[in-house]
Amino acid sequence: MNLPEDCESTEGCISNGNSRVDKYGFEYSEEFNHESYEEMMSEYLPVLARRSEKWSRLLKENTKVDKNLKVKRYVRKGVPSKHRTLVWMAASGAQHHLQMNSGYYQSLLKVHHDPTLEETIRTDLHRTFPDNIQFHDSSQPCLLKALYNVLVAYGHHNKDVGYCQGMNFIAGYLLIITKDEEKSFWLMDALLGRILPDYYTPGMLGLKTDQDVLGELVKTKVPAVWQAMNQHNVMWCLVVSRWFICLYIDVLPMETVLRIWDCLFYEGSKILFRVALTLIRQNQNLILQAQNLPDICERFKQITHGEFVENCHAFMQNIFTEPGSLSMATITKLRETCRERIQAQDSGR
Repeated sequence: MNLPEDCESTEGCISNGNSRVDKYGFEYSEEFNHESYEEMMSEYLPVLARRSEKWSRLLKENTKVDKNLKVKRYVRKGVPSKHRTLVWMAASGAQHHLQMNSGYYQSLLKVHHDPTLEETIRTDLHRTFPDNIQFHDSSQPCLLKALYNVLVAYGHHNKDVGYCQGMNFIAGYLLIITKDEEKSFWLMDALLGRILPDYYTPGMLGLKTDQDVLGELVKTKVPAVWQAMNQHNVMWCLVVSRWFICLYIDVLPMETVLRIWDCLFYEGSKILFRVALTLIRQNQNLILQAQNLPDICERFKQITHGEFVENCHAFMQNIFTEPGSLSMATITKLRETCRERIQAQDSGR
């Protein structure tokens, strides 16, 4: 099912004359600084226009989105809105899986649905982006039915995962961007099945592992924060689990998350660590002022707000310099070590 596009501009999706919502349908918070945002966008929009021209030329030559240094550089500098779905689909392998499985998504919607799965999903539907008008029953179009379809289909497709909290935000976000149920389904399959395996399985072993991997990286790259976490007995899951399980949705500003996801689909999960390390390194003085566990938790919430994360272009430049070298080989090795440790702890209980 294709959902109607509201506009084709690089500036977003919603064009309804409603000044209370942004171009993606999210309602502005009371603290939202329109003046600061307009100032940032006045600098960012010319960048988007230049990137759009370059991407249009690149994709005219080849729509496959090759894995090479030139395309990697393009992705890191941002994918324009009008090309984002195509690039995400091609880079993640989702387009290949869609083409190789013609009609598969529709067939999943026709099978007899597990009542427990249906009930669990329906419970979470109205909790999905309550501040986004596209997920209100009165909205035209309303994305709730499409969201339900994608989640039910994925629950039948991947029975090891089924459905768990957090997946509604992933699927909802994909629908906001792609406006297409089937493409959202296959992008979700790429994320949950290949890019982030075991994040959403019942034991969430992949998620637990990556939280511990971040701890090991902080120990090396921001040792003072690691020492503070130990001193106050703060487990990493208390402060970063939402970052990872929501892939920074509802954690960082929309434009910043989109830029992170550009890299996530092209380069893989390593980007999640770069973002986390940048946030922690950039704000280590604030974190180190914490006096106790609740204080540290509150400061980890604070560091996801403000001008540093709102200027998505500058922020993305930072994540590729601030943490320093970070190879996939290093992450893979740390994952093996942390996974074994978690499994040993679980088996000893």
